[in-house]
Amino acid sequence: MQQRPYPLEILFGRILSPFERFLQRATAGGLILVGTTVLTLLIANSPWGPSFHHFWEISAGVNLGGFRLEQSLHHWINDGLMVLFFLLVGLELKREILVGELTSLRDAALPIIAAAGGMLVPALIYWSFNPSGPAAAGWGIPTATDIAFAVGILVLLSWRIPKNLIIFLTALAIADDLGAVLVIAIFYTSDLNMEALASAGFVLGLLVLINQGGIRHPLPYIILGLFLWFFTLVSGVHATISGVLLAFTIPARSAHTPRQFADRVGELSRTFLEEAKNPDTPDNALANQRMAMAAENLERAAEAVQAPLQRMEHNMNPWITFLIIPLFAFANAGIDFSQMNPGEALMSPVTQGVLLGLVIGKFIGVGGASWLAIRLGLGRLPSGVYWRHMLGAAWLAGIGFTMSLFISQLAFSDPLLVEEAKLGILSASLIAAIIGLIWLYFSAGERPQEAS
Repeated sequence: MQQRPYPLEILFGRILSPFERFLQRATAGGLILVGTTVLTLLIANSPWGPSFHHFWEISAGVNLGGFRLEQSLHHWINDGLMVLFFLLVGLELKREILVGELTSLRDAALPIIAAAGGMLVPALIYWSFNPSGPAAAGWGIPTATDIAFAVGILVLLSWRIPKNLIIFLTALAIADDLGAVLVIAIFYTSDLNMEALASAGFVLGLLVLINQGGIRHPLPYIILGLFLWFFTLVSGVHATISGVLLAFTIPARSAHTPRQFADRVGELSRTFLEEAKNPDTPDNALANQRMAMAAENLERAAEAVQAPLQRMEHNMNPWITFLIIPLFAFANAGIDFSQMNPGEALMSPVTQGVLLGLVIGKFIGVGGASWLAIRLGLGRLPSGVYWRHMLGAAWLAGIGFTMSLFISQLAFSDPLLVEEAKLGILSASLIAAIIGLIWLYFSAGERPQEAS
């Protein structure tokens, strides 16, 4: 006898797994980024371009008594809102290390080694074009992979490629994000204010203590996280690092175990069922105090069985994907071609270093490091994934966008160098996406139907 589907299954087709929901959100995020970037380029080169660029330089500040913190809107986005992006990156990293693709050393070895190769080779290619001078600081720009774009392209081809390839590229991009965070912290840090750095360390210690003390409510972490952000910003270490540090202090264990949750749900369900069977019970559950309390306690029990890390990641993801990253693109992706000769800019060492670093460097670095890791027995190909799939993913790793644009703002103080880097990033991301899409479409073959 065929089981009758639930109404929600009829309405939505099927219940999506957390990973499938992430993939759909990554695809949507990639499409939003494409639209935002195109719109930003059009506005930047329209008659409204000067006003558009001036808007992001408007100063805004916080004034509390005699204390004032003032920055341009551009810096508030890059030093403030992007902290939330890095917080989400940190939460994803911690989850993957504890229960995800980076848990097992053998399974994690291949994406980690591939990510390392995908950072080293692009940096060397960029350095070969810019070995000295102010432009040399941009070596970190082509080392990053944009997870939303790269995974979004793979999801478009999900019917032709093995699902494990998507998981591999996701793990690679997350490991790559960790590498980019370390690059920013170590190499793109200005003069240090040791007093502020010590204060940031003290706040970080408090966060670790309340984690170990079993505090699961998010409010203390939010309050201390604001202090951590401020002291990190003042210290000279880039403020976004505070987001990653905060993420690693967010509890990954729930207040209740699954067994406790199951017992509590059974108890509350029995209470609710008893009241529902009573003929005197009104149809509106809110009119019955016992039913209303049972429903409220059930909601609390459902929250208690979820780890704060899980809840925070779930709640933040849509805000980051659909608001903060598009805002970042609006503030950073615009290139004013009237201020440069596009032909000359394309041939500049900065543009060439970024372009070839992302497109060629990522392909050689990811593909070569993966081959070497498997050859030496340090890693293994994911189940159902062949080398033709891996090389397609290596091309897609050349999509740099968000993190590359971010590093370009840290690397250069000369606006012309920033614009040339942007041109290289956008050109490389477009080329890498097209090559990767075509490669996988024609070489992968249709994916066999998986057993349901």
